[in-house]
Amino acid sequence: MKIFNSIAIPKKYKGSAIAIGNFDGIHVGHQKVFKKTKKFAKKNKIKFGVLTFTPLPIMFFNKKIKNYRLVSENKKLKLFEKYGVDFIINIKFNKRFSKISAENFIKKIIYEKISPQSLSVSNNFKYGRKRRGNVNLLKKFSYKYNYRLLNIKAFKYRGITVSSTRIRKFLQSGKINLANKLLSRTWFIDGMVTKGKKLGRELGYRTCNIHIKNYILPRIGIYAVKILIGNNKRIYKGVGYFGSRPTFEGKKIFLEINLFDINRNLYQKRLKVYFLKFIRGDKKFKNLTKLINQMNKDTTFAKKGLKTRLVL
Repeated sequence: MKIFNSIAIPKKYKGSAIAIGNFDGIHVGHQKVFKKTKKFAKKNKIKFGVLTFTPLPIMFFNKKIKNYRLVSENKKLKLFEKYGVDFIINIKFNKRFSKISAENFIKKIIYEKISPQSLSVSNNFKYGRKRRGNVNLLKKFSYKYNYRLLNIKAFKYRGITVSSTRIRKFLQSGKINLANKLLSRTWFIDGMVTKGKKLGRELGYRTCNIHIKNYILPRIGIYAVKILIGNNKRIYKGVGYFGSRPTFEGKKIFLEINLFDINRNLYQKRLKVYFLKFIRGDKKFKNLTKLINQMNKDTTFAKKGLKTRLVL
C-alpha cells in the first residue's frame, strides 16, 4: 500500500476508484464503502484509493478537544491495508485547506489533481469551507468532471445507523459490546506504561498506568480487559480502571491496568488494552478496606467478562 502525504500523485494512480472520508474507527459502515469501491475498482481494472484527512477536522477547528479518536493514525493505516486499499492520499487539514470552497475542492483537488474514475462517499459527507459541500454538489459536478459518484447509504445494525459519533457515545456510556459490534472488532487503547504512585501495589494489586494520548475517553469505571505487550502475541487478561482515584482525592483521569498472572515491571513497555466488558462505575470509598473488598469483587466479575471473545 502506497501512502501520499500530498495531492500531487503520480499519473499511474489517477483514474482510480477513490473513497473519501475521515474514516475514524473504520467501522462496519466504512467497511461497506470500501467493499463497494473495491468491487468497482476490480470490475474496471483500476486501483482503489482513499482520500482522508489529518488531523480530524473537528480537532483542528476546536483545539480544546484533546480526546476524540477511535483509533490511532497507525492503526487506521493498518486497517486501510487490511481492507484492500492500494494507496492513500493523506491531506493535512490546516487553515489553508479549511478555506477551500466546496466547488474548488471538487475542481482543484478532485478533478485537477486526482482525476478519479469514481468517487465513493457516505450520504452525509460534508466538505469545503464551512462544510457547505454535500453529495448533491458532487453529483452535479460528476458530469462536468467525468467521474462516477457512488453514493453509499448509511449502514444500519439492528435499526441503528452506524457512525463514528454513535460509537463514541456508546463508549462514553459504557456500552462496550455495542461499540465493538459496530466496529466489528474489540476497541482498544494503546500506550506506553508510565510511572505511577504505586498505590495499587500497596492495596495488593500491582498495576500499570497507561498514557491515553488523544483517544476518546470511555465511561469512567472498571472494565474486563485483555492486553498485548509490545509485539508479543500472547494475550494477557486483566482488570482495567479508568478514572481519577476519587478515594485518594485524585483529579487527573488515567488508565490503570492490573494484569493477571504477571508480576514483572512493564515500565516503558507499549501495551494494547482491549475493552471487553464494562463492570461498574467509579465511586469514592470511605476507607481502604472497603476499596480492597470492592477490588476483589471487581476481579471476580472481570474474570467472568473475560470469556467474551477478543476480535483483533
